[in-house]
Amino acid sequence: MAIDPDRVTTLEMRVAEQEKVIDELSGQLAEQWKVIDRLQHKLDALTERFLLLEEQAAPEIPVTKPPHW
Repeated sequence: MAIDPDRVTTLEMRVAEQEKVIDELSGQLAEQWKVIDRLQHKLDALTERFLLLEEQAAPEIPVTKPPHW
């Protein structure tokens, strides 16, 4: 069985292109995780702030028994 040099060259080019695409996608994925991490921190901070504001704004309701008791 003879090895076709053109076919080998074509396969090598495809592998090189695929490696490049994989590297690019890996970089993009890493950047997206950074964005997600930043957004999660912001969401956590806003949630905490909201809960504190809600706690401050809520009136103190005394715990009492209903009148029919």
